[in-house]
Amino acid sequence: MLVYMNGKSNIEPFALGDLNRFETVGSSEKVAIVAEIGRSKGLDNDTTADGDWAGVRRYYVTKDADLEHIASPLLADLGNPDMGDWRQAAAFLKWGKAAYPAKKYVFVIWDHGWGWLDPVKPGQGPDEGKSISHDFVTGNYIGTRQMGSIFKEAGKVDMYVSMACFMQMAEVAYEIKDGADVIVGAEEVIQLPGLNWESFLALLKADPSAGAEKAGVFMVDTFKEMYSRPDMLELLAQGGYGTQLSAIRGAKMRGLAAKIKNWYTLAMAAGDRAALARAKTEVVRFEIGDPATDPDKQIAFYGDLSHFVDLAASHADRSRPGYAAARAAGERLNKFIADELVIKNASIGRDRTGKDFSAVKGLAINIPGRPGTLIEYYPTYEKLLFAQDSGWGVFTKYLEASN
Repeated sequence: MLVYMNGKSNIEPFALGDLNRFETVGSSEKVAIVAEIGRSKGLDNDTTADGDWAGVRRYYVTKDADLEHIASPLLADLGNPDMGDWRQAAAFLKWGKAAYPAKKYVFVIWDHGWGWLDPVKPGQGPDEGKSISHDFVTGNYIGTRQMGSIFKEAGKVDMYVSMACFMQMAEVAYEIKDGADVIVGAEEVIQLPGLNWESFLALLKADPSAGAEKAGVFMVDTFKEMYSRPDMLELLAQGGYGTQLSAIRGAKMRGLAAKIKNWYTLAMAAGDRAALARAKTEVVRFEIGDPATDPDKQIAFYGDLSHFVDLAASHADRSRPGYAAARAAGERLNKFIADELVIKNASIGRDRTGKDFSAVKGLAINIPGRPGTLIEYYPTYEKLLFAQDSGWGVFTKYLEASN
């Protein structure tokens, strides 16, 4: 398992904490855990833990019970490279595969995530979607399109994991579909306790021959177990969050794009704007804003795909000539998501508006909400491969007019 841990941000203490959590299990003859971790000085939430070093280091993770200090052997001190550069992530993955050859590879990117969008940064143009691994020192981050470049440069992996918020989206998964057999991520904010590393790694060590799909199930099942504990349920309730994690098949993304296009084409032909408007209002949306900027979570424009399709059908006018065809296409789409795309999904709790996360089925998509600004971002959506192959942008424009 190769973990690219960009702690050069306001979540540095949690990066160090997760590396110490890896150490509670450690590597074995059959399972090697290697991390490239970065940290800095002077940012919000800066910590002096573990000697207050700064820069980027590589560690081979060994078993150790001390949760306050990194005891694993230091493999390299890399200085202070830009962890928001996709080439740095690719170099780490390429190096790790050469230094620790294995039958199977898990690659994790650990940091903040913003889904497909490209947040505005001073002095930057709208050249790429930039979604994950935000280096607060350089101001750079890895773009959605650039995520695919990582695997083109360093080669395919068996399982890719986004330990970052909002990354289990059609738009993101489509860019990396050829780089990983299994893609694991969350539609919603990932709470700072993160993933259940201890239990996941223990299962992996106990079954090192597990294939990518079984490893994906391990990760989702252990996540569900952790967030079902009373203290975690209380954490979610206090914050007004539901939580979710899924494992999906990268090879099914092209089929998904085709079925999405078929469904929305028939939905537009049916012309039931009232049903789509209700679906937009009722779909589970994810917390891009906060209670102050988006009190009823209706501006947020990331929503669960399956839930939206279900709602559109349930509110549809059955007397319309195109109703039956659109409904059948929606049923085929959601069956494909449930039976072929999603390997395992875990959804827990309710959000602050009371929406039940049992409706969240494993993949988010861009769904326009009420007009409003939650974050400044560049209009790069149509540059994404998913947008080009599915034409989803055509439908989102139609949805924007369906109020």
